Amino acid sequence: MPPLLSTRFAYLALIAASLAGAMNAHAASDDALPAPRHLAMNAASEKSAAVALAARRYAAFWNTGDEAYAKLALSPAFIDRTLPDGRPQGPEGPLQASKGFRAAVPDLRADIDDLVVAGDRASVHLHFRGHFTGRFQNLEGHGETIDFQAFDLYRVKDGRIVENWHLEDNLTLLKQLGAIKP
Repeated sequence: MPPLLSTRFAYLALIAASLAGAMNAHAASDDALPAPRHLAMNAASEKSAAVALAARRYAAFWNTGDEAYAKLALSPAFIDRTLPDGRPQGPEGPLQASKGFRAAVPDLRADIDDLVVAGDRASVHLHFRGHFTGRFQNLEGHGETIDFQAFDLYRVKDGRIVENWHLEDNLTLLKQLGAIKP
């Protein structure tokens, strides 16, 4: 299959899986999930579609702050393998992190630049943008532009993320917040 046709087929399969999953959604709607700019997955695999759906739901949580997306995406047994100091383990950790960061950057949005699915794993390249108008630790925002990237690797089981390894460009973020002088 030519690469362009394969990519279109994969995207259509992902859309179909998203629509099928919408019947199971609680408050969150899969119709509003962010679409990746670049997608690579086995389009014929139901398992790949489920892994991609979990990744897109989690991205929707970071994009909107809507906890319903996190609850759909994360397993109750979720483990953060790169847990930052002070953040609780399990699904409560990302919920707490999102609330804190949205207090600093209320207009935060997260776009999926790349989503690659292989087996039970999804690698996701996220791009965060917004304006620092709130408070972060002892800093107060004055509209500074926030624009940084992150990379996540998820292991998905039964349609939910059970493990996450993540790396954020915190140096860029801290410079933009004014916590580190350039």
